[in-house]
Amino acid sequence: MWAQKTINLRARPRGFHLITDEIEQQLPMIKDLNVGLVHVFIQHTSASLTLNENADPSVRKDMESHFNAFVPERASYYEHIYEGDDDMPAHIKSSTLGSSVSIPITNGRLTLGTWQGIYLGEHRDHGGSRRVVVTIQGE
Repeated sequence: MWAQKTINLRARPRGFHLITDEIEQQLPMIKDLNVGLVHVFIQHTSASLTLNENADPSVRKDMESHFNAFVPERASYYEHIYEGDDDMPAHIKSSTLGSSVSIPITNGRLTLGTWQGIYLGEHRDHGGSRRVVVTIQGE
């Protein structure tokens, strides 16, 4: 079986946000699969997807703090500054973290580790709603 679905994620403030439940709720068809793969792709260049800690919210806060220090705003060498101080750093963060995650399906469930969740990295102050395309294959 192959399936594909576009999911619109609500706007979120800048930072890292767990979206695992929101994604799973939109994919009832995976319950019928014994083995498969879910590929989640974000259609934006200023937000990212990654897998990380799903239990302790301080990890998401620390991720945001680290990436803000690692990729500062208003660097003197940025040329792409027309869309605001957060725009070029958002593009760099997005490229660093990536635009997709792939997760195995086992016995009708996403096969995430005990403490793993899907993060949306919102790297803009006012990024707006985000769109992800989910592709599922399995049997």
